[in-house]
Amino acid sequence: MFLTALALTMAAPCRIYDTALPRPLAGWMRLGRTLDTGRAVTLAAGRDKAAATNVRIRKAGVFGIAVDQDGWVDLYQGRGKALKMASESRGPACSTIRKVIRYRLKPGTYRVEVRQLQAPRVKLMLVAGER
Repeated sequence: MFLTALALTMAAPCRIYDTALPRPLAGWMRLGRTLDTGRAVTLAAGRDKAAATNVRIRKAGVFGIAVDQDGWVDLYQGRGKALKMASESRGPACSTIRKVIRYRLKPGTYRVEVRQLQAPRVKLMLVAGER
């Protein structure tokens, strides 16, 4: 009986979203103009169901790109191939963050591309990580 109650509790739909986000994701509900930590940015998807922006990294470390929907997130530095991601995880329970893709980055400017979007707009946020 206890296990049944526990399973029902775990499967219960969320009534409130984005209220108990961990500290690195706390800025998700604040909107900004550029992709950065502490604020999210909303971008329009083009006809090709893709969106792109730039992000500037000041210190080396592991950084994540939080995204509000399924899609393919790539980072580029210069004209080379997309960088290899360090990890991918689902967003926290009861949040509108669908997933977070993490990369090991050095200082510099990177191009962020999100493709195969399902909605006409996508919400992104840079998540500071480990060094």
